[in-house]
Amino acid sequence: MKPVVAIYSTFLQRAYDQLIHDVALQNLPVVFALDRAGIVGADGPTHCGAFDLAYLRCIPNMAVMAPADENECRQLLSTAFAHDGPAAVRYPRGSGPGGEFKRTLDTLPFGKGEIRRRSQAVAGQRIAILAFGSPLYAALTAAEQIDASVANMRFVKPIDEALLLELARTHDALVTIEEGCIMGGAGGACLEALAAHGLELPTLQLGLPDVFIEHGDPARLLALNGLDAEGIVRSIRGRFPQGRSVRVAA
Repeated sequence: MKPVVAIYSTFLQRAYDQLIHDVALQNLPVVFALDRAGIVGADGPTHCGAFDLAYLRCIPNMAVMAPADENECRQLLSTAFAHDGPAAVRYPRGSGPGGEFKRTLDTLPFGKGEIRRRSQAVAGQRIAILAFGSPLYAALTAAEQIDASVANMRFVKPIDEALLLELARTHDALVTIEEGCIMGGAGGACLEALAAHGLELPTLQLGLPDVFIEHGDPARLLALNGLDAEGIVRSIRGRFPQGRSVRVAA
């Protein structure tokens, strides 16, 4: 039998030793369904799921998935259950963006993301946004304003290196975005992969800062931390002013 552990992101922190020694070390096929991953708002800093991407992706044998909406959450839970090893699927508190919902238990290609928008730019900077999980739709809205490409990465571990390298080699700059701590998170996984392949290019990491997120309305907290569409546009324009020349160094 395959256990499925449904638990708050912050509560799993309290079982970190068991997670490593009783599951990952033995490479057991346990699924962790992590609720309240990211900003939770009403429950304050004790329940804010800011750290799971960072504390999970450093554990050997662990797969880490971040669905962007309700349907993808269902698909990635099915993918995690089919995986022969420990896997975590993290999803936020509240309702999703809606859209088509398939009632079948379809899986997705393991370790693979997808391109959701391609920049139409033929001159000037070409920017690619790599979205992990729920920030995807804010990233798509922002991309319309700055004509950026957008990738729905889905997997934090294993990272989709083929997709990452394709975007790095065809764009002038990369932007990673996650609803989790920047330190040790998904953006860091991208930088590690680029460094391993000897690629250098300007990169902006968006996520939660190195502070505890206080009580508040979730939408307002996302905006205050620059994770809404307006904040994403503002950060990208601030980091990559129009007309600035940036190039990839192989």
